[in-house]
Amino acid sequence: MQALLKKMLTGLTAAGLLTTFCSLPLRADSITNGSFETPVVPVGGFTNFASGSTGITGWTVVGAAGGVSIVSGSFSQNGISFPAENGVQWLDLTGDGTNSNEGVQQTFATTSGTEYTVSFWVGNVYNPGGIFGTTSTVDVRLGGTGGTLLLAATNANMTTGTQTWEQFSTTFTAAGSTSTLDFINADPDTDNSNGLDNVSVNPSGQSPVPEPGTLSLLGIGAFGLLLTRKTV
Repeated sequence: MQALLKKMLTGLTAAGLLTTFCSLPLRADSITNGSFETPVVPVGGFTNFASGSTGITGWTVVGAAGGVSIVSGSFSQNGISFPAENGVQWLDLTGDGTNSNEGVQQTFATTSGTEYTVSFWVGNVYNPGGIFGTTSTVDVRLGGTGGTLLLAATNANMTTGTQTWEQFSTTFTAAGSTSTLDFINADPDTDNSNGLDNVSVNPSGQSPVPEPGTLSLLGIGAFGLLLTRKTV
């Protein structure tokens, strides 16, 4: 009887683990290509995308004619390195020597009445007296370039010699089945760098996806318990 009870308890524990494993929430990020990893640009270089371009997967370039640039994380200039915050590429909202009111836009599926959290990182180079300025400001707008300003995010980190990243977040409530966000350069025309990377949009309060390793361990543990047979 004692052996039978142990087996029953083992089975119940395994079943509980399997239920937990199967019911873990999976977060589906609403934004496509939020880290600007496609298209791939030359290692150590960059590629420009003019206003109106849809060449950046998931995004449309908006604003001034100069456009934006996807930059390799191994790019360097004037003794300054420009690492990506996530992955191996990032987006320069100032483009290549244009430094105007330009940026990128994406329209994505939403549920009307649901609050969403927008998370993103702004890259800054502290280069007083140089071509890269001292601060980086990104305007986040809902509903197009002339839409509601959700946040003016400024990274004023004073580290020299390398691009540094700061995370920002804001929220909005969806008014329909789709929503449009714009990330616009708000630096002065004397500033030649304004980084954007690791953009994500998810329903507020949604649990993050567990790491793949965590999911694997839960699954292995559950199946291991199912296979376990104890003897008295």
